[in-house]
Amino acid sequence: MGGGLGSIGLASSLAAADIIPSAHFAPKAKRIIHLFMNGGPFGPDYFDPKPTLTRFAGQKPNGADLRTERPTGGLLASPYAYAQHGQSGLDISELLPNLARYADDLCVLRSCHTDNPNHGPALLLMNNGTMTERVPSMGSWLSYGLGNENANLPSFVVLCPGKPVRFSVLWSSAFLPAQHQGVYINHSQLDPKQMIPWLTNSRLNPKEQRRQLDLMQALNAEHLAARGHADGMLNGRIQAMETAFRMQSAATDAFDVQLEPQKTREIYGSSHFSNGCLMARRLVERGVRFVQVYYGNGQPWDTHSNHDTSTRKLAADIDRPIAALIGDLKQRGMLDDTLIVWGGEFGRTPVSENGNGRDHNPHGFCMFFAGGGVRGGTAYGQSDEFGFKAAVDKMHIHDIHATILHLLGIDHEKLTYRYAGRDYRLTDVHGRVPRAIVG
Repeated sequence: MGGGLGSIGLASSLAAADIIPSAHFAPKAKRIIHLFMNGGPFGPDYFDPKPTLTRFAGQKPNGADLRTERPTGGLLASPYAYAQHGQSGLDISELLPNLARYADDLCVLRSCHTDNPNHGPALLLMNNGTMTERVPSMGSWLSYGLGNENANLPSFVVLCPGKPVRFSVLWSSAFLPAQHQGVYINHSQLDPKQMIPWLTNSRLNPKEQRRQLDLMQALNAEHLAARGHADGMLNGRIQAMETAFRMQSAATDAFDVQLEPQKTREIYGSSHFSNGCLMARRLVERGVRFVQVYYGNGQPWDTHSNHDTSTRKLAADIDRPIAALIGDLKQRGMLDDTLIVWGGEFGRTPVSENGNGRDHNPHGFCMFFAGGGVRGGTAYGQSDEFGFKAAVDKMHIHDIHATILHLLGIDHEKLTYRYAGRDYRLTDVHGRVPRAIVG
């Protein structure tokens, strides 16, 4: 059924660990931490200085009159000062003083663009490669293509506080084998036993549980054999049961940030996003392939009003933990083969909404990569003079996905899965890798 990496597919097996296929070429990264700012940050507040916003504040010259989802006014200045940082002289705003210390590790993408100004379709495109539901998410594609390095933990974990039911399609495995589904963790509580439902069995000890599971797995194996080993859902459930059993011991350690030295926890901070960044580091160092850390539940970066007030708070919340994560990975010798991806589903307009807010902007926005084989200290691409539209070396979402896969050693055109009579891939029939950002 599966196309896998070219002609290589993942084998169905009752073994404890997934079979890990070979990459198409030598990977620069082994794992990803995706820091997702759901709602959409405004690039010129952080990594894309636009002095013309101040010069033409209140006006709406040509180029600042693009169609937006809601009625907007004139240009709204971004009040934050910029300075050059690191040996590279990368421009970073005053909002991110801690992250600025790692300027030479950042590859800022100033020319990203997407296809839809509405949260739902844009979230799907960023996370699943298409605006259509019921297709695999990026994390599921990575799990399917590269397998798992730790049989005791899932290969794809999603950290998001609260209960974001409507977000669940963003980590779905859809028609890929079910074991590649993202495992959602509500990390509002720090105790793993509260964080992960049914982490321990109050009725059976581990030996009794193993006997019970062995019986169930034997029955499932008989049923699977009778169906010609072609039932992906059943095979996924078999694998999930094994992973869940092993997680009872592994997860107690992996998800418990309270086991970290107090000094380390202080460096990261104590917010939910801080704990998510620290937890992500603990997970990737234990072999989890892909970790997504959502900033909040809902769209906290959706600043339709009081943009500047919200922006200062949001920037303060992410600056310290992201800097701590980069520094921590560097200290452990892991940044070189861990790719950090930062950004939202789109950006925000340089023109005002409600006088002091900014509307959704799919025409142009910023992201950054760090580590994982990218060229640090780099600003790739350009937006127009107002930061409204990607203008030079534009990067569509398909290009971003193609680049992420490339850094992991995967040719995005060859990671395919045949379903319903056609070959699917994360990048559909698009995608290019800008070689200028690959270190």
